[in-house]
Formats: sequence, structure tokens, C-alpha cells
Amino acid sequence: MSVNLTANAIPSIIGGDVNSKPLVQVLDLSLISSSSNSQQQRYRMLLSDAVSSHQAMLATQLNDRVRTNRVKKGSVVQLLEYICSPLQNRKIIVVLNMETIIPDCEIIGNPKPFGESNLPTQKTSPDKVVQTSSRGHNNNQQQTSQTGHAAQSFRPIVQPAYQPPPVYKNRGAIVKNEAPARIIPIAALNPYQGRWAIKARVTAKGDLRRYNNVRGDGKVFSFDLLDSDGGEIRVTCFNAVVDRFYNAIQVGKVYTISKGSLKPAQKNFNHLKNDWEIVLDSNSNVELCPDEDDSIPKQQFSFRPIIDLENVDNNAILDVIGVVISVNPSVPILRKNGMETQRRILNIKDSSGRSVELTLWGEFCNREGQKLQEMADAGSFPIVAVKAGKVNDFSGKSIGTISTTQLSINPDLPEAHTLREWFDRVGKDSVSRSISKDVLPGGPKNEIRKTVSQIKDEGLGRSDKPDWITVRATVSFIKTDTFCYTACPLMVGDRQCSKKVTRVGDARWQCDRCNQEFEECDYRYLLQAQIVDHTGITWVTAFQEAGEEIMEYPAKELYLLKYEEQDDDKFGKIIKSSLFNHFVFRLKIKEELYGDEQRVKVTVVKADKVNYSSESRYMLESISKFCRQ
Repeated sequence: MSVNLTANAIPSIIGGDVNSKPLVQVLDLSLISSSSNSQQQRYRMLLSDAVSSHQAMLATQLNDRVRTNRVKKGSVVQLLEYICSPLQNRKIIVVLNMETIIPDCEIIGNPKPFGESNLPTQKTSPDKVVQTSSRGHNNNQQQTSQTGHAAQSFRPIVQPAYQPPPVYKNRGAIVKNEAPARIIPIAALNPYQGRWAIKARVTAKGDLRRYNNVRGDGKVFSFDLLDSDGGEIRVTCFNAVVDRFYNAIQVGKVYTISKGSLKPAQKNFNHLKNDWEIVLDSNSNVELCPDEDDSIPKQQFSFRPIIDLENVDNNAILDVIGVVISVNPSVPILRKNGMETQRRILNIKDSSGRSVELTLWGEFCNREGQKLQEMADAGSFPIVAVKAGKVNDFSGKSIGTISTTQLSINPDLPEAHTLREWFDRVGKDSVSRSISKDVLPGGPKNEIRKTVSQIKDEGLGRSDKPDWITVRATVSFIKTDTFCYTACPLMVGDRQCSKKVTRVGDARWQCDRCNQEFEECDYRYLLQAQIVDHTGITWVTAFQEAGEEIMEYPAKELYLLKYEEQDDDKFGKIIKSSLFNHFVFRLKIKEELYGDEQRVKVTVVKADKVNYSSESRYMLESISKFCRQ
């Protein structure tokens, strides 16, 4: 087989090239570290471009390529990621990633060690000479001599453990070989470098967390960095290092960081686009840059349209931006570990024609959540940018905050300006379909405007899949004997359990699903109401969020008012104030089995107060279409 290796590949790599992806051949391959731990074993290689050869080291994450015989002597490989690192008085190629092009191949060309004349002469005992087969090469003796000579200059190299230089408090002259490490881009960081430094802005700072494992108790926190080239990486601190850096690290500030170690990023917890993360230790340096560096952005976003979230996997981490169209009050939630936290639910929409539920947890409820509540109450529709939100697909798609999430209100971003222009021009009066809760894509009947009488006349809900329609109607009656139920407040993942709970004794509640008892339960709406339009009347069921939109009053307060305070007058006034209000209802209609009888159930998924401006436009468009028929 005729194979053309990349010309001058070895000289280019030694000269500093890291961007090309050359084809080279493996002339020699040997195990130089026989640790019992397979991840600590190291392999050396001799790489050739058919003219020059040079010694190389295989990254430990590629060891399996050798063990499975995908890479061996004679293999032609394509180098995808690599660096050339100085080591003692020579340079060595470190292969970080590669692909095998031809597993078995005859030796190509007549390669000679690159720069051999510039290296100090070393004597090698005969038993150190490596004999390799030419596998069909015409000059076996010559090939063996050359390969053995290359191996002679390629002794097993064990890099000594890094010893940090002494720290001098006085700012005197810098001792030779103790000059500050050169600042490099985050994207250039790899575990095979010696001294390095990065300059970056802190874009997110996680909470201080405590843990317990077989080695005992500990504490940890992490923060995310962004540099001027757009590179991002996470930094983690443990135990004593936490005490040193936790209070010093501030979001938005720029720091130079050096003398940390790199380890593979834990992708289950680390959403950044980097295969590595930094771990700081007692020798690490973190210095605040007093002067603002405008070359480093405040934050870096990669926004996804809300409509894309319909096809995103559960637990995915992504960025999203939208206009806040509703803000619910913050409520206390009891987690399974017995700790109480806060939850606040918003709804945001964008120009993709979709809206989504955004759930704020913990301090987000009191900081950004309270600010958004005040802006919404004042009649404003703020824009919120979400960095690193977590997707949840429980009963529809939603976005939730995590410890490293960042929220920006009315940010100075091109995407925010474009969204504001769209919302002020047409978006404010346009209808967006929610992808949260039960509102999932269900076919061409989504968002079709119907009347109440058409639910029965057209037999909606009697097919295999539910029907989703929009109805403009008025609430004419609300059942007050069973308007809510006692619910489990515990968290299951990122969602509240919300199953019905029963009282145990006089002061405790029990959830059969969670198999736990607790002192306080939650109260959630289960409204049975009648809605009416000019064509007819029908019963509907409204659960928690839709119930709050109709009642404009928390279920718990209404329950306590009726059953604890027994203030029938105030309770009655609240009920009356909720009647005969005009809504645009989003309804889910599905036939269900009750005992031995099939009944059509109509569920209120969303209840929006009528916007008379948009409704007028809808009616005018309907009239225009009718006249054109």
C-alpha cells in the first residue's frame, strides 16, 4: 500500500506547530513505566515523517490504544492533539489524541533522528539497542541500525516531581530560573506542561459544600474562569485551600492563577467546554489584577432558542434568554435532607413562539427573583439571560438554577437588544405556547382557538392522544369545599413531590411515596370550576399554577383562612373576586376512566388574563378571513 506521510511534520512540530493534523508513522513503541495502576503506565514512541524521526510520549488516556493493538510498531497515525514540551536538554512530543489510519504498514522512507547532531552524544551499552523488524524492507541491517540508534537517544525518562520555587516576600531581583511563568490561554492548558499561568475573569462561584467519605469529612468549592480568548475552565479547592481562597474569590474580578494541577473534568457536574479542570493546592498562587482588563468579557453565552428545549435531554446544561412574562411568589420548600430552601417560578418567552418555566432555587429567589418580582409588579417585562441552567423534563420541559447558574437582568447584549425590539414590536401581543408542565408538542391541534361548545360537538379528547385548545371564557362558578389538598413538600430531584399526604397524630404528616414524616405540609390547588362563553358551559380542573392564576391567592393562605381562622366573610370575598373574570385558557382535553365509566376531563394548563389589544387583533383577523371566504 502506498502511503504518503505529511512532509516536514517532525520539524514543524518541534518548531511549535500545534494546529496541523499530520500523518506520521510509529517506528518504535515501548512501555517505560510498569506501574500496577494501568492509568499511570507510560508508553514512549518514535515517530517518523519518512525523513525525520523524533521521540514522543503517549498520553495516559490513550494507553488503551496500545493494549488493544490499535497502535503498534509500523502503524500510520494521524495526530489530532499534541504539544512539544522541553524536557531537560531536549524536546519531546506529547501525543494527546490521535487516530489510527493504517494499523500495519512497512517502514516508510529512511528516517533519521531529527536534530541528532545538536544533541549531546551518549554512550549506550549493547543491551540498550532496540532491534526492530523491517517487515519486508530491502535493507534490514540498515533499518535495524537506524532504529537502534534512535532508541539509543530515547532513554526512559521519568520527570521529577515538581518542586515549587521559594516565595520571597521582598520584591528583590528575580533569581535565575525563578522568573514568573508565562501567561498562556486557557485553551492551551494540559497536564504535560510544567510551569504555567493564566489570566482570567471569575464568571461563577459555587457555594461552599461539605462532604463525608471514607477519608473523613471535608469541604469544597469551585469557580469558573473565562479568558480573553474565550477559553473557560473550572477551578476546585478542597479543605485548607478553601479557607485560603473562598473569601478572596469574587465574581467579576480578574485574577492570575498559577501552580495548580490539572485533572480530567467531571462532565456530570462540569458543563464547561473543557476536558480539564484545575485543582489548587497549598503551593498555588491566585493574585487579583487591580486594573480592569476590558479584553476579557464579563460573561460568555451560547444561547439556545426556547423551542430547541423541546428536544434537549433531561439534565442538560445550557444558556437561554427570554422576556419575563410572569413571576410567582417565593415559597419555602423542604428538601429530603430536612433542610429548607426557597423556590420561585417565572415564565419567559422568546421569538421562537415558545415559553418555558424558569425555576429559581435558594438565594436566586431573594436576589434576582425579588428584583424581577418588583419589575413585573411595576408593569415592566424585563429580559433575563440564564447562564448554565439545568433542563428538567418532568411533565414537560423547564429550566432550573444550580449552584453555578448566573442570571443577568436586562443585560447589555446583542441578543437582549434584538429580543427587546421583537417584544416591543410584536412579541408583547403574540401568543406563545408553553413547553412546560403538560404542554408538550401534540400535533396540529396545538393552540387552535375553539369555543366551549366545540369541546362536546367535535368530540375532543376521545382519540388516543389529548387535544390541546385555547378558549376565551369566564369563570362562573368555583367549588369551595375541596379547592385544595395537603401535599408533600419534599424534593424528588429538582421537583417537589406534591403527592397527597395524610396526617399522623396531631402534628405530623406522612408521604407514602417518600416514606417520610414531617411537621409541615404544603397546600396545592385542585380547583373544580365552571367556565362559560357565548356558546356554552363546561367543568374544568385547575391544578396548582393554573389555580393561582385564577384565584390570585396562595392555596395555603386560603386554606388557613377557611379552616383555621374560619373567617367566612373574607374567604367569601376572595372567591367572589375570582368569579366573572375573563381569561384565555389553555386546555388539555382527554378521556379518562372513572370506575367503569369513560369521562372527558378538561384540565386548565394556563390561565392568562385577557389582553384586549391582542384579542381585538385576533377578532379582526378572524373577521377578515371570514370575509375573504
